[in-house]
Amino acid sequence: MNKEFTFSIKSICFDENYAPSDSTRITTNFANLARGASRENNLRNTLKMIDNRFNALAHWDNPKGDRYTVELDIISAEMKIDAQSRGHAIPLIEVLKTTVVDRKTGERINGIVGNNFSSYVRDYDFSVRLMEHNKNQAGFSTPDDFGDLHGKLFKCFVNSSAYKAHFNKPPVICLSVSSARTYHRTENQHPVLGFEYQQDAYSLTDEYFKKMGLKVRYFMPPNSAAPLAFYFSGDLLGDYTNLELIGTISTMDTFQKIYRPEIYNANSAAGKVYQPSLKNQDYSLTLIVYDREERSRLATEQGKFAEEQFIKPYQAALEQWSVSCAH
Repeated sequence: MNKEFTFSIKSICFDENYAPSDSTRITTNFANLARGASRENNLRNTLKMIDNRFNALAHWDNPKGDRYTVELDIISAEMKIDAQSRGHAIPLIEVLKTTVVDRKTGERINGIVGNNFSSYVRDYDFSVRLMEHNKNQAGFSTPDDFGDLHGKLFKCFVNSSAYKAHFNKPPVICLSVSSARTYHRTENQHPVLGFEYQQDAYSLTDEYFKKMGLKVRYFMPPNSAAPLAFYFSGDLLGDYTNLELIGTISTMDTFQKIYRPEIYNANSAAGKVYQPSLKNQDYSLTLIVYDREERSRLATEQGKFAEEQFIKPYQAALEQWSVSCAH
């Protein structure tokens, strides 16, 4: 059954001319920035923020703070389920790929793939399935097999010949910390990732990503307001160079300042014991217009789309495949 699942990868440049395509998966975050009257300014300012953050972290042999620029590509993974797909590929996952350009040497340095992460099946799990499961419950709980299918699909993609043909290292996904958890600063300090934090208990997102084969560590890079959650397989500190890590930090620190300014653009930085809060009033806004309400609504719409176009029509095939995967 496994060989009947085939993946294909598409790539589109995320620059100031980027416009969301009607035919591909609309990642709400990118699409949100690239629409409306402010679209060009939004994109230009976002990319400038990423470059400035990168150069601030990669400050050695960089006296003017302008040696590097970061290029971003949106990577879309699609999947075909043998003949049942009738030639149609199902949009599955979207991530970001960074490339670091050294203006001094002209070198192009491959960055990390992953960074931002969006997935139709995850939208379905969190915005449709979890809601329905808890509709008439007294307390909050998750279904026993919550995240199992998504985890297997992700692992299947990362181990696929399509992934290996495009990328030579496993993905690292970088997300916001959870406002439902408390984080404690440790003595462990990395030159670019900064101080490591540890949480009091795993969040629902941590458990979900664990099923994708990913561990989590939390680091607060120099001059950041809060720790970032890094999801990875292998060795986060050993498998990636400082410049690769800086590419991810500068990209995701910037996006989080736009998406979650209450946490990542707060006017005071996280202390030794830290609980993030989206109710924090002491923060600054970026110059970038971002519609958070639309993002929440689209997550539900995309979750329902996944249910109608993928989960229900291919349920038997997916269940059979899941069982074969377990063996």
